[in-house]
Amino acid sequence: MAMEIPAQVRRYWLPILLFTAGFLFQVLVLPRHFPPTHYDVLGVERFASVERVVEAYESLSKEWLSETSHQPTVDIIKIRYAYELLTNPVLKRDYDLFGLDEHKDVLERVKEQYQMVHFLKIDLPLLKDSVVSLIDDAFNVLTHESFMSAISEEYPLIILVYSKGSPRCAQFIEYWKQIGTQLDGIVRTAMVEVGDSQVAGYFAEKRFSKRPFFRNGVPTLVAYPANCKSPSCYMRYPGGLFVDSVVDWVATSVVGLPRILYYSKETLGPQFIGKSGNHKVKTIFFSSTGERAAPFVRQAAQEYSSYSSFGFVLWREDESQIWWNSLGVESAPALVFLKGPGTTPFVHHGIFSKSEFIEMMEEHKHHELRQLRSDTSLELGCDARGHSRAGNDAAIWYCVIVAGRPGAELSKKRQILRKAQDKLLGDVDRSAGNVDNSVETSSAATAFKDDRLTFVWLDGEVQKQICAFYLATDYTGACGPRDFGDDNDKPEIFIVRFQRNATYEALKAEKKEQSCGCSPGTAC
Repeated sequence: MAMEIPAQVRRYWLPILLFTAGFLFQVLVLPRHFPPTHYDVLGVERFASVERVVEAYESLSKEWLSETSHQPTVDIIKIRYAYELLTNPVLKRDYDLFGLDEHKDVLERVKEQYQMVHFLKIDLPLLKDSVVSLIDDAFNVLTHESFMSAISEEYPLIILVYSKGSPRCAQFIEYWKQIGTQLDGIVRTAMVEVGDSQVAGYFAEKRFSKRPFFRNGVPTLVAYPANCKSPSCYMRYPGGLFVDSVVDWVATSVVGLPRILYYSKETLGPQFIGKSGNHKVKTIFFSSTGERAAPFVRQAAQEYSSYSSFGFVLWREDESQIWWNSLGVESAPALVFLKGPGTTPFVHHGIFSKSEFIEMMEEHKHHELRQLRSDTSLELGCDARGHSRAGNDAAIWYCVIVAGRPGAELSKKRQILRKAQDKLLGDVDRSAGNVDNSVETSSAATAFKDDRLTFVWLDGEVQKQICAFYLATDYTGACGPRDFGDDNDKPEIFIVRFQRNATYEALKAEKKEQSCGCSPGTAC
């Protein structure tokens, strides 16, 4: 009679089987996939002192010299490598703290080179050309106190975790300096040495054994965004250690700067100029290499987003005539500002610094003929709320407006206003008040000089209500959306006269005095 398996056992047989299989896997299989430590190679306990390592090595080396020893050369090389690594204070420290051992390529190369040679012919020491020191090259190194202070500031922080005994870190340090230069003014940079285990430990991962380690060794990069105040909320850089890759990751993922796209000769007009806002200046960079936009350019694209749109063009010699005829660009690198249809592009040839670029942006961030919008009406003095560019003492001021739907007809009228504006500007520049003899021109030039006369254009398609308000009922060709197949574009040029209401201003001043409890006529 067969033995009956209890129901309770049958119910849990699968979990029991899985647990047993997992236990056997950890005991029998996993250890074979983890090589012995350098301490195991020498036959000493983990984290043994340098003195204990030397004793073990000397004991093993005596066996090699005995006539009865048949130990393979490869094993002797492993022992020698472990001895050299664990007797170097910096390398031993890195190995003990984070399991760092970036000289394995030396071990593998020597094993392959001398595996069939007697051990006495091996060129020692094995690590003679691999030990370096970064004491003199390190800069802005953080301690635990300065680290906690640094992450509390309202500014992104990029940290390089390095070891002063690492050849890879020694090679990367020059790249790190270039990264810092490119990101200057956008993020702060600092360094943390792995010997400061209290700080470096924040950035290490944990094995199943709870021991910290750096998955890709050192150097490694971490970043603290502007809103990150805790030591554990950092971002780890996942890519290769190249200047361009690191800078792009910081600008995009850490700081959140916008990317600037490249356009071809076919797409620059319809995709960039035509779709990036009629009120914005078009800032176009010509590059012969196809490099990414510098971080300070991307920062400017963010800060000047309400004024300008940014795009890149890859310069090709076979297209040079096109760019010369359309924009006046002779060669790359070049920077072009397009300040409205019909205007002459401003072109800067050659490279430029951050300060030079910001200076050009400030000079060219506005159209030659400004657009009248709800967010610019006060600034332009074309607002019914009584604000004049000439100040609060101005009683009367004027706005000359061309309103219409964007298109060829509106561009022509805008060009007429620009020419009138340029003529008045030229009259003012030629004489400090002695302008043209005609009374009309003299009055207009004086008003223009005193900021009592402003020239603007109005997008009648987008700002239908304000356009209809100014033009009353006669606005079908200038205001409102264009109907399908409708080519009846008739932009209008008109002048708006603003006059300060003295009664209203007096009432406003009286209410202010009453609200603060002052006597009439006294300062409040």
